[in-house]
Amino acid sequence: MKKRRKPFNVKLFYRRTALIIYDVISIVIASYLAILIRYDGKVDLIPEHFIQPIEHFLLLNILLTLLIFYVFRLYSSLWAFAGETELQNIVVSCVIAAVVNSVGLQFFKTAGQAVPRSYHFLYLCLLISCIFASRFSYRFFRGIKHKQQNKKNKISVMVVGAGEAANAIIKEIVNSNFSTMVIRCIIDDDKGKWGRYIQGIKVAGGRDKIVECADIYNIDEIIVAMPSASRAELKNVLEICKDTNCKLRSLPGMYQLVNGDVSVSKLRDVEVEDLLGREPISVDMDSILGYVQGKKVLVTGGGGSIGSELCRQIAQHRPKQLIILDIYENSVYDVQQELKMKHPELDLVVLIASVRNTNRMNWIFSQYRPDIVYHAAAHKHVPLMEDSPTEAIKNNVFGTFKTAQAAAMTGAKRFVMISTDKAVNPTNIMGASKRICEMIIQIFNRHYDTEFVAVRFGNVLGSNGSVIPLFKKQIAEGGPVTVTHPDIIRYFMTIPEAVSLVLQAGAYARGGEIFVLDMGEPVKILDLAQNLIRLSGYRVGEDIKIEFTGLRPGEKLYEELLMDEEGMRDTANRMIHIGRPIELDEEEFFVQLKELKDECQIESSDIRPLIQKIVPTYHYGSGGDSAYRNPDDKGSGIRNREKNGYATSRRNQRS
Repeated sequence: MKKRRKPFNVKLFYRRTALIIYDVISIVIASYLAILIRYDGKVDLIPEHFIQPIEHFLLLNILLTLLIFYVFRLYSSLWAFAGETELQNIVVSCVIAAVVNSVGLQFFKTAGQAVPRSYHFLYLCLLISCIFASRFSYRFFRGIKHKQQNKKNKISVMVVGAGEAANAIIKEIVNSNFSTMVIRCIIDDDKGKWGRYIQGIKVAGGRDKIVECADIYNIDEIIVAMPSASRAELKNVLEICKDTNCKLRSLPGMYQLVNGDVSVSKLRDVEVEDLLGREPISVDMDSILGYVQGKKVLVTGGGGSIGSELCRQIAQHRPKQLIILDIYENSVYDVQQELKMKHPELDLVVLIASVRNTNRMNWIFSQYRPDIVYHAAAHKHVPLMEDSPTEAIKNNVFGTFKTAQAAAMTGAKRFVMISTDKAVNPTNIMGASKRICEMIIQIFNRHYDTEFVAVRFGNVLGSNGSVIPLFKKQIAEGGPVTVTHPDIIRYFMTIPEAVSLVLQAGAYARGGEIFVLDMGEPVKILDLAQNLIRLSGYRVGEDIKIEFTGLRPGEKLYEELLMDEEGMRDTANRMIHIGRPIELDEEEFFVQLKELKDECQIESSDIRPLIQKIVPTYHYGSGGDSAYRNPDDKGSGIRNREKNGYATSRRNQRS
């Protein structure tokens, strides 16, 4: 079978022919101009015996030079993207061609005299200049053309930071032929840099000039290039930047600079997490590794926000086997594929099961016999659980009971339940169900060898059902952004941070503890909404409006992480504290639990009064009104707070 010939490229043929003709002219010019320069441009002074060898060798010199250029791919490179390699090829090929020319002239010298030595150097310089001009001028003029075209869609940019990272970003933008960004000014707090230039861009001043310069230069986008800055310092800068209504982007972190991996492609949008200003949480990786490595670990709810991150971090600590359990196959499938790709050596088991199914849970535990169990499976959405309270109890309370019992009966060494700050003085079914789960865990710990503990924390940014994804969706749709109440506040932590501390708390477990994670300072939901709008480059109230919808059923203005009677003691990690177990009547508790189970099975219309008997601190009303109207009532779960809606620090509350 005959091979198909490639179609003849007429355009390429014309381009190469033009380059060859140009190179021939360049060789001729370099040959004569070199000797002319040697004699100061005076033709009459040039001896005839110097001109003759140049003329006699010229044709052969042209052929040999073109051959050398062909070998070094000077006729096949894409000069629109010419770079360092192409420049090296030009220089090396011209040097070789100059050497060949020098040797050839020796054979054609007349009267026994060779051309002056300076001729050879001048010839080389002229040849390189001519060839360089022909190849790189195309790129130069093409770049000018693209920049002129891009001016129609130009984006005015301000760079905050004048260090190594900023220099790399600025250099790439300035030198790019395709970027639509135009850097107008640079901001840096170093007074020694004020008034100076980086890549031709002026350092206009310190952070106090950000808002002013954004207005003067009509800035559309601000790039924060401060990878080595602390979280607190970065927060301060971003707080100023967000008042400009410009789009904000930044470098992910210091490792980009260390690895020399700083480029425009690495820039990311500034997220609301950056405005929390909290320093990275440190955990004792050795202690976590010590109790996870070589163990069989089971994670329930492994497809959820917290459960999936638990699986990711556990997989990094080399467990003997990781068992992921979830009722929803789509999300757990995604986690499975991710872990298979990142950790091909991991012994991974993925099971579809409901924690409410007694027989299924017993079979799984007897079959795999995990050493450590992280119980993250739960219904967590507050308003939905208010509408379906029996489902919340069936899944959260009795799902936890069955999972914990299966773990205890098969000899699991440790059982860590994920709880919530909503379990403290709950005003909703979800929080009350989690408080009952904590009580179950503490009772089980007294009667089994398994170490049962609970870890309690607040909201996590970006989790399924959290406000951040909702706000982003509403902003993308043009608003309005809906906030339930102007004074509502919550404690927030990123998912990786929360899970790292959960793993650390599990390492500290001795049985019976309720670990309380330090969530940092509380955040107003209204502030979150406003910040997200500004970070998206919109003006609050003008481009995107905010609407207040009122507290939802079971919702309260403030969340707490610790009940008054629990007390508090510290651990080796300042971010993790331990609440003292609360005494309760076990016999009465199990009688009430049996009654609650019966009521759920018959789908009782209202199980709230019975739940309140089990959890005396549970108070319920319509639309969360009790939580809002009685802020000084401890029964509602709200301690005295400042009028601006921000909670005082928990350390002050505990004192």
